[in-house]
Amino acid sequence: MKFRSARTAPVTFAFLALAMAGCASSTATSAPPTHAASSKPAGSPSSSSASAGAAGCAAGPGSTSVSTAAQLAQALAAAQPGGRIVLAPGIYHDDFVATTSGTAAAPITLCGSRSAVLEGLSMGHGYVLHLNKASWWRVEGFTVEGGQKGVVTDGVTHDLIYGLYVHTIGDEAIHLRDFSSNNTVSHNIVRDTGQHTQFYGEGIYVGTAHKNWCKYSGCQPDASNNNLIIGNNIANTTAENIDIKEGTIGGTISGNTLNGTGMVSSAATSWVNVKGNGWTIENNIGLNSIGDGFSVHQVYPGWGVGNIFRSNDARLSGSGYGIYVQSSDLKTLVACSNVAAGAGGGISNVTCSNA
Repeated sequence: MKFRSARTAPVTFAFLALAMAGCASSTATSAPPTHAASSKPAGSPSSSSASAGAAGCAAGPGSTSVSTAAQLAQALAAAQPGGRIVLAPGIYHDDFVATTSGTAAAPITLCGSRSAVLEGLSMGHGYVLHLNKASWWRVEGFTVEGGQKGVVTDGVTHDLIYGLYVHTIGDEAIHLRDFSSNNTVSHNIVRDTGQHTQFYGEGIYVGTAHKNWCKYSGCQPDASNNNLIIGNNIANTTAENIDIKEGTIGGTISGNTLNGTGMVSSAATSWVNVKGNGWTIENNIGLNSIGDGFSVHQVYPGWGVGNIFRSNDARLSGSGYGIYVQSSDLKTLVACSNVAAGAGGGISNVTCSNA
């Protein structure tokens, strides 16, 4: 089992609202179409839309349209603030990296329909899309598949990962890492992670385990703080749907649809495992957990403290709790607005509060 208290910056919410306005007619929980490189994974939501997540992505003045992997790599290398890279439908077979930042006034956009597919080189190695010190990016609408890791951020702020379909990944689908703060991961569909290593098959992963702090965050806690994880649809992950690591503070997990189908007991026992501080987990729906619904653990001294659970709907079918808290010393607030059905242990192992 793999087990930050500041408010989210208002600019992050503004950035999300701007992006959602630009994608107003998209349907983020619709299934992508099948394409030549892969079939639709089992358990994907069904829809007849072939352009989910792509509304507002038409090429225009100042945009760069690409149709091959080489063109995409070149466009990413040449990206400048305010730029817009538009993916034509097709297969982009490579591992891609962006290293230039946009600005608050001029973010950089990479977008395409679900039939634009970034396909990694190997499920045993590499990141399909790596935003490496590339802040103020909007990544929207397309499909990511086939790499060891799907979308990885290192050292970024104010990035938006919106409406992607990330599936058939060797390890985790989306990972915010190495002091990646004030970012938004919203309305993505995640399926079939852990195809290479089940233990690392998280859907969305924030931060770094303390044993890897010297590898990724200079031997300091990986303060990937104040990130928003909103409205995602996650299932068929071998590890947790959402894993929040020690060292992170003050994020929000809200409005997600979670499903424990596909989890393996050696990698996860709940949809969401929180080991950071001061996170708010609210208005999520979960189904089919193999253990508990939501959980809080302390795996490193000083962490796993002060998290809040409100208005979550946990639908279990076993002996677990809707919300499990490792210790009362962790000062977890479980509001009485949380509900649990089919949970043999009840709503929680701690007394709920109306605070």
